[in-house]
Amino acid sequence: MDLTGARVLITGGAGLVGSHLAADLVDDAAHVRVVDDLSKGERDRVPDGVEFVRADLTDPDDVAEAVTADLDVVFHLAAYTDTNFDDDRTLFEENTAMTYNVAERMRAVGVTNLAFTSSSAVYGEAPRPTPEDYAPLEPISIYGSAKLADEALLSTFGHSYGFTVWTVRFANIVGPYQRGNVVPDFIEKLLADPTELTVLGDGRQEKSYMHVTDCVDALRHVVEHADGDVNTYNLGTRTTTSVTTIADVVSEELGVDPTYEYTGGDRGWTGDVPKMRLSIEKLAALGWEPTLSSHESVRRGARDLIADLAPERLDG
Repeated sequence: MDLTGARVLITGGAGLVGSHLAADLVDDAAHVRVVDDLSKGERDRVPDGVEFVRADLTDPDDVAEAVTADLDVVFHLAAYTDTNFDDDRTLFEENTAMTYNVAERMRAVGVTNLAFTSSSAVYGEAPRPTPEDYAPLEPISIYGSAKLADEALLSTFGHSYGFTVWTVRFANIVGPYQRGNVVPDFIEKLLADPTELTVLGDGRQEKSYMHVTDCVDALRHVVEHADGDVNTYNLGTRTTTSVTTIADVVSEELGVDPTYEYTGGDRGWTGDVPKMRLSIEKLAALGWEPTLSSHESVRRGARDLIADLAPERLDG
């Protein structure tokens, strides 16, 4: 799909990926509209020249106002994580409700192009690198279960209701203003106490990290070049970074030398996948490669966040 001159809606557009996508598209698209309830995102992240609508996507009336017949494509990025709710049922039901409401409203008004951001969490604990056709998909977290349910729903809209669906499964995305991830968590802890850092698990958890700028570029590339009814692609890097290495990088960037206190165990929390690396061979065959490795993404993401949280700690 050619996004030049397109009328675009981005749900969750005040968040990390959504706000960067909006900024990337605003110069190319005829009109960009961002929808967000601001439960995680921030209004001032939405770039100039972008229409902003505050809406609750679990409310069909709000969705009806946001999703209009003049749109060419919807990027559905809005999702809740376990930092939003204390109970699993609400997390699962509200995430799947948002996706159903958006897709059903699109169908009602005749908008049939939908890009959906899923997650590596749908795979569960799978062999690495994990290709898109790996099966069976057995997520071990409620968040992953909700993303898999969303994928199944959108597959139906693609195969039975005339939609073109692009589903991208993210690795761990890092970048400025991010919260609720290991990188900002370590930064905040070390700003509070630079002498000691508590690390969840044994520190040997090892995953693929992707900088938000690469993520947005890859997402656009998939939408612009994949043309099946349902297109599923992993977005990530070819390398991984351990939690202890992330602690080292953050400490170096802050100029501190803490001792590490590990909580123990091979995972950080219930539902955490200790080892993750997505295969990106399918994405490479479509003509896209990451510009940053996992380590480089972590370091750049750490510098982004320090510039936000403690700019005086950066050199130069």
